[in-house]
Formats: sequence, C-alpha cells, structure tokens
Amino acid sequence: MKSAAPTVIIDRVSLSFGDRILFDNLSLRLDGGRTTCILGPSGCGKSTLLKLIAGSGPFPFTGSIHLNPQETKREVAWMGQNDLLLPWLSLIDNVLLGARLRHELTEDKRKQARSLLLAAGLGDHAQALPATLSGGMRQRGALLRTLMEGRDILLMDEPFSALDALTRMRLQDLAAGMISGRTVVLVTHDPMEALRLADRILVLAGSPVRLAADLQPPGRPPRDPGRPEITRQYADLLKMLMNGDGV
Repeated sequence: MKSAAPTVIIDRVSLSFGDRILFDNLSLRLDGGRTTCILGPSGCGKSTLLKLIAGSGPFPFTGSIHLNPQETKREVAWMGQNDLLLPWLSLIDNVLLGARLRHELTEDKRKQARSLLLAAGLGDHAQALPATLSGGMRQRGALLRTLMEGRDILLMDEPFSALDALTRMRLQDLAAGMISGRTVVLVTHDPMEALRLADRILVLAGSPVRLAADLQPPGRPPRDPGRPEITRQYADLLKMLMNGDGV
C-alpha cells in the first residue's frame, strides 16, 4: 500500500545573502497531500525557499527542512521558471524523459503522454522540436513532463506564467486533477491562480521575510473564479500584495 504524501517541515530556517537577512528563524509546516501556494513580493525568497525544500540550493542555512514521515531520499518533481526542454528531443520525448531515464517507459506511459498533449492543445506538435515551438508551448510541455513524474512532492515555480489567460485556466484545470493527493508547493505572483488551485495560501512579506497571512479558500480546486467568495478573497489578497511590507 502506498504511503501518504509526506509533510514538509521548515524548522527555524535562517539564511543571509551578504548583509541582507532573507530568512530569520522561519518555521512553516506544509501539510502532506495538499497544495500550498506561496504568494509574496518579488525578491522575498519564494523561489529560494523552493530550492531549499528540494535540497538543491547552494545556499548555506541554519535550521532544518525535513519530511514527516522521514525518507532516506528526498524525491521531488521540479518545475522552474525556465522550461529546460532538451533541444534534440521531440516534445513527446521530453514529456517522457523521466520515464525513459528510469527505464519505466511503457506503452501505457506513451498513451498517457499523448493524452496529456491533446488535453494541453499540443497534440499536433508531439514530434516537434522545442526550437520550433513558442515559449508558451514549451512551458506547457515542461508542465506535462513534471506532471508525468508522479512524485509525492511537487515543487512548481510560476508554472503557468508564460501562458495566455484561457490556456492558463485550461492547464490549471488539468493540473488540479493530476496533483490531487500529492504534497505540492506552488510559487506564484497571481492571486487568482492561488485561489483556483490551493488548499492553503501563504502570503510572505517583509525583510527578513515573515508569514503575513495564512488562508484556506472554500471548496475544492479547481475553483470557479466567478464565485463571490473567491472574488472577495482575490480583492483581499491583491490588497495585501500591493501593501507589501505593510501586510
């Protein structure tokens, strides 16, 4: 029986860049099996925090970031702000890259990848090389590659930022179903994106950064942006972000 997705525990983490203190005894608990969206002004440390959770940041820090239950190896699926598609592989082969590297490439995996490409509006571009695709198409491909990984921990940094509004909503709907039950940490600058996808929204602010707000949107994702309670929370979140350090 598969174990529950792990909780990420950030325990009194401190990190400085030169004279600038980014984190000062920051503690957060990101519940397993839920999607946590992190909002905050540019430069407050959202992307850095993702890298520390992944264990890939070259930043010396004090405190600890660990999983509960503890695992011998921290396996995460990561999607950064750059698509990082391999230029010599077709789009579908990029989507299937993880399965190929793990020697898990099966016909079922190929069918799943083709189905996702169709759902993302990329069915006619499965054999295209990344250089022939637009930036938005490449980002969609990178998102599908990340979703195909099936890891219990999924870290996403602005995964929908290069997409037009309609494509963004369609991909959010697709992602919501595939990330359900995983431990997801999603960094975004878009309050509505957070409200559509998050089980929990954390707003960071200040220098050193602090937790300025902790919200749980009503209902289950993906949420209808036209719901009155969602539009009210959107206005509140927008005000918080515009106030910046005054949250």
